[in-house]
Amino acid sequence: MEKLNFAEKFQKFEEYWTPKIVSEMNGQFVKLAKGKGEIVWHTHENEDEFFYVMKGQLNIHFHDRVVNLNSGEGCIVPKGVKHKASAKEETHFMLIEPKSTEHTGKVESEQTVAIEDQTWI
Repeated sequence: MEKLNFAEKFQKFEEYWTPKIVSEMNGQFVKLAKGKGEIVWHTHENEDEFFYVMKGQLNIHFHDRVVNLNSGEGCIVPKGVKHKASAKEETHFMLIEPKSTEHTGKVESEQTVAIEDQTWI
């Protein structure tokens, strides 16, 4: 039972759209990521995904709308819903998702990071 200092954790990496695992609970990973630009459209068939913005603005794109998240705001993407995220400027956010969640679902791209490569920080 140790506290998590997210500001310190964000200083440990520079990569965009590359989640870093900081904790786990109840079969879920708590991850931190930085975003700038956009990540590919994808779906998680069996897992919901929670985004929480800590710094900046993250845009969650769906086919019928875009949800703009500012610092202190979050959004749950339900399983089976196609989405992508984007950010005009560097944005820091937290993800909470089941440990089995593949980074870009079944979509393979140069941005995809395998679960086993999502390092602990």
